[in-house]
Amino acid sequence: MEKIIAVLEGDGIGPEIVREAIKTIHAVEARFGHTFTLKYAPFGAGAYFAEGSPFPDKTKAVCDRADVIMKGPVGLAVERMNEIPQEHRPEVGAILPLRKRYDTYANFRPVRLPKALSGFSPLKPELIGEGLDILMIRELVGGIYFGKKTEGPATGMKYAEDECIYTDDQVRRVALVAFNEAKKRNCKMINIHKANVLATSRFWNAVVEDVAKQFPEVPYESVLVDNAAYQLVIKPTLFNGVALLENMMGDILTDQAGGVIGSLGLMPSACVGPEKSYVEPAHGSAPDIAGKNIANPYSMIGSVALMFDKCLNLPDEAEVVWNALFTVFERGFTTTELSSGYAPEKILSTSEFGDMVAAIIKGERR
Repeated sequence: MEKIIAVLEGDGIGPEIVREAIKTIHAVEARFGHTFTLKYAPFGAGAYFAEGSPFPDKTKAVCDRADVIMKGPVGLAVERMNEIPQEHRPEVGAILPLRKRYDTYANFRPVRLPKALSGFSPLKPELIGEGLDILMIRELVGGIYFGKKTEGPATGMKYAEDECIYTDDQVRRVALVAFNEAKKRNCKMINIHKANVLATSRFWNAVVEDVAKQFPEVPYESVLVDNAAYQLVIKPTLFNGVALLENMMGDILTDQAGGVIGSLGLMPSACVGPEKSYVEPAHGSAPDIAGKNIANPYSMIGSVALMFDKCLNLPDEAEVVWNALFTVFERGFTTTELSSGYAPEKILSTSEFGDMVAAIIKGERR
């Protein structure tokens, strides 16, 4: 296979963890005989200062020509971010336009923690049970994040307003993705919502339950979002399977899931559209540790696994990457933010972690 990958390194620790992800890509090339051409382009807060835009036209051109996009986290320290006008900050001026440009409506965030690694979680081991294997699917281009935003007036009582809209097509297509994933995994599909209060959630539920009729073999559950937040901490194994969430609820609960397994550094992500997709870690750019070679590259490398599986239809290659990631941990190694109780010689730097993953993929002894 020959494919072009647009590489948007981002800010902070972005270039460091992207570098380790690229080692993984080259290792997969060597093992499977593929050719991946990497095209780098600026994106994020650093791009704004260098180019005048967090998502420059030349970056859009690179992404347009690529088969898939790999993006690092974006954002700089608060002082530097305060120098950027609101409309040019990375979230508003880069990430949301990237999602809109390629209609990446389905966000895949796997929450995986085998029983043997339950010590990473702040929860008691008995709550992790035989392990967590949750696939959270978040709708990514609708809802309140993309609705009209109003602040005003200049005189009189001030107010702010955020519009939240979902259409039948938007809900139906992401529900189909979630049910098909549950069918493929032979597991339940959990719909998370706030239908007791929100009209958009009641509408969402009606569409999801209509789609459920097409999948009688898939066990279906419906859970209020506040109860889901509670149960995710009290009994997270209840969610083993596929969970479907609208945009804002998904943004919040997927980060909570990262806390349950011990770190957002263990949360990869793929944002899939009808014609083009991008992958990214679920965490931020951590500018306070940038350049120290201590960031955990798991989420970026895991995003490469998702890229192979969900974006390039290379499931075998994806499984090899997943196996390599968990093999590093199973050998007793860890990264700095997960290192409580570990001997210093078992704590890997960013580059050492990436080297070990690549070596395992290529079948080398280290």
